Amino acid sequence: MKNSKGFTLIELVVVIVILGILAAVALPRFIDTTKDAHESAVRGAGGALASAVLLVRAQWEVNRSKGVTTPNINVAGFGANNVDVNVSGWPVGIDDGTTLGSASDCVDIWNNVLQGSAPSVATATGSDYQAGLAGQVCTYTYQRDPSAAGVADDLIVYDAANGTVTTTYVE
Repeated sequence: MKNSKGFTLIELVVVIVILGILAAVALPRFIDTTKDAHESAVRGAGGALASAVLLVRAQWEVNRSKGVTTPNINVAGFGANNVDVNVSGWPVGIDDGTTLGSASDCVDIWNNVLQGSAPSVATATGSDYQAGLAGQVCTYTYQRDPSAAGVADDLIVYDAANGTVTTTYVE
């Protein structure tokens, strides 16, 4: 009787088949990480904007408690002292008044309340977010492919009437 050591051909084939099945099941989970990364980017930027809006409002309240009641433009003590707020203390742009007048005001809010290395925003394509305005509501549409207009439906929405920031991620 021979004393053999090692794997038989059948054992080797069975192991390769099992590894192939495991790889086929696990691979889609790893592929979805890109989608998760995009969602995290949108949620992170939305959270940063919400925090920044609240910080502007807090500075406005501090200024009011010190007797500063006019004007509602150029909130002293925040950013470059050029952030404008409405009568309720929510940011509405820079250096021009107390209401949102165009999508450029939404860009100004983003660029002046967010600090550090914030994602880029513009009113046209070619940036991380494309800003839009409807009434007193700013929308920031995430551009997964900055060269393609309207590709993504991932939104950060800022309502200047009540200061709410909501994030919508469409899969």
